[in-house]
Amino acid sequence: MIVLTAGSASELFTAACQSVLLNGRTARPRDLATTEVVGAHLCLTNPRQRFVDVPPIRMINPAFAVAEALWILSGSDAPWIFDYNDRLRVYADDGVLRGAYGPRLRRWDRRIDQLDAVRRQLYEDRESRRAVIQLYDPSRDHRGYRDVPCTLGYRFFIRDNRLVMHTSMRSQDLWLGFPYDIFTTTLLQELMAGWLGVELGEYHHHVDSLHLYAENAKAAAASLHGMPGAAELDPIAVPWPDLDALLQRVINGDTGPGDGSTWDAFGRTLASYRSWKSGERDQARKLAADTPDPLGAALSSWYGHLDPTTPGGRS
Repeated sequence: MIVLTAGSASELFTAACQSVLLNGRTARPRDLATTEVVGAHLCLTNPRQRFVDVPPIRMINPAFAVAEALWILSGSDAPWIFDYNDRLRVYADDGVLRGAYGPRLRRWDRRIDQLDAVRRQLYEDRESRRAVIQLYDPSRDHRGYRDVPCTLGYRFFIRDNRLVMHTSMRSQDLWLGFPYDIFTTTLLQELMAGWLGVELGEYHHHVDSLHLYAENAKAAAASLHGMPGAAELDPIAVPWPDLDALLQRVINGDTGPGDGSTWDAFGRTLASYRSWKSGERDQARKLAADTPDPLGAALSSWYGHLDPTTPGGRS
C-alpha cells in the first residue's frame, strides 16, 4: 500500500512513478507484463493544478484531455472521441466503447442523471454521505466487451465548506491513463463545487492495481529526472441549467464563449487540434498560440512532439 500527497498532478505523477518502480511487483494480467502496486491512495491538494507535464519525457495531448473530459461530462459515447485519440478504436465493439463513462454518468439505466442526483443530494443535505456516482455496472461489464471501466465510481463530501472528492479505481495505467483521468475527475469536482457554492477541497484517487506496463517502465524512470510542472488552470464554472448547451457548443466547433474563460481555452484547444488533424498546421499553431496558458503552451509543445521539424509555436 502506498500513500502519496502532492500539490500538483505532475508532482503526484512522478512520485507515483517512483513508488511503483521501487515497491511494485511483477504481474501479468492478460499475459501483459506490468510492475504493480496493489493499494494506492494519491491525494492532490490543489485540484486546479490538474495538468500532468513533466518535460521532456512525459507530455500529454491537451486536446485529448479536454475532449475526453467534455465527452464524459456531456454523457456521450459517440465516436467523435476517436478524432482526438485514434488508439481507442482497438477497445471498441461495433464502433462503440462499451465502457464509456458518459452514458453511465448522465443516463444510468437510460433514465438517471447521476451528476444531477449528486448535486441535488448535497444541495439538500450539505453533510450527506450519499453523494455517490457509480460507473461499474455488472450487468454490462461481465459480457466480454473489450472496454471495461477502470473507474468504479466517485464520492463527494462537503466538509468545512469545501468539496472533497474521492475516486475509486479497480485498475490504473499510471503512464497512459492517470494524466487524463485526473484531468477529468478534478474538472468534474470543480464544477460540482461551483454548483454547490462551496470551495474546492482535496482530491483523493484510490487505486486497487496501480501499474506500469513493461514498455513504459524505462520512460517512467527517466521522468523522475524531469521538472514537474505546476501550472494551474484558471477557475472554471457554469450554471447547472447551462451546462449541456455550453458543452455542445464547445464540442461542435465553437471556439468558446470568447470571454477569455477556461471554456474559451477548451474550445480553442479543440479547434486547433482539428486543424492539425486536417493538415492545416499553420492554423493549428496560430490557434494554439492564441490559447491561454497552460493549455496553449502544452498544445504547442505537443505539436513539436508530433512533428519536431515543423517550425513555429511556443514549444
